[in-house]
Amino acid sequence: MLEVKGLRKVYSSGGREVEALRDLTFTVDNGDLVCLVGPSGCGKTTLLRCVSGLLMPTSGEVRVGGRPITGPPPGMAVVFQEYGRSLFPWMNVRDNVELPLKQKKVDRSRRRQLVDTALDAVGLSGAASAYPWQLSGGMQQRVAIARAVAYEPETLLMDEPFAAVDAQTRADLEDLVRSLWQRLEVTVLFVTHDIDEAVYLGRRVVMLSSSPTVVQDELVVDLPAERDQLRTRADPRFVELRTRVYEQIQLAKRAAAG
Repeated sequence: MLEVKGLRKVYSSGGREVEALRDLTFTVDNGDLVCLVGPSGCGKTTLLRCVSGLLMPTSGEVRVGGRPITGPPPGMAVVFQEYGRSLFPWMNVRDNVELPLKQKKVDRSRRRQLVDTALDAVGLSGAASAYPWQLSGGMQQRVAIARAVAYEPETLLMDEPFAAVDAQTRADLEDLVRSLWQRLEVTVLFVTHDIDEAVYLGRRVVMLSSSPTVVQDELVVDLPAERDQLRTRADPRFVELRTRVYEQIQLAKRAAAG
């Protein structure tokens, strides 16, 4: 289980303090897929950095499996929005995916097996020798996802990973994430600003307020486990759920403006 309890983050600069997160509390059960959505600038990325151990909170705590997070924990992988900056352009696809496994000191034969399996899972078996700059944006993000999958994480954090790709590629990547989550039984915390994406992907949606951020509402997504881009999005229940999330986001914006 991933537990966030009373999380608060204050940035200090030049004698001025800005409270980004205020008393955030929520949980993600083992094997669950939870989407975080909120207004632009509400601190979603700050929250994910605290959860991943890349940023220390001002107060509160994050626990994974009952253990407090004091730095990047073993068993956790992160997929960032800026896939181009997370891949090394002088390394081919295989080497990019394999790099964290070398740092993990996985033996060579096992590394090869994990990389092959991960590339096959994201549909890039034939691109292992290509370089990131030779690939489309969507394919580059698949490489980043493959690298996370090959690491065999127990927990996968995704920070608006599809924000920079076109709509058609985005739909394909959403289905890829759902498929990998079901196959690997990994715990996923997925941050997005896209309301429809949050409802389509998640089993739960946690809605955040404007900054300083608190949990404004939570929603159980009671759609069928098997989803597709046409039928699911046309389902009246999908429309009801996305309307509720949209109303909460608008409420958060009005509260901030007021």
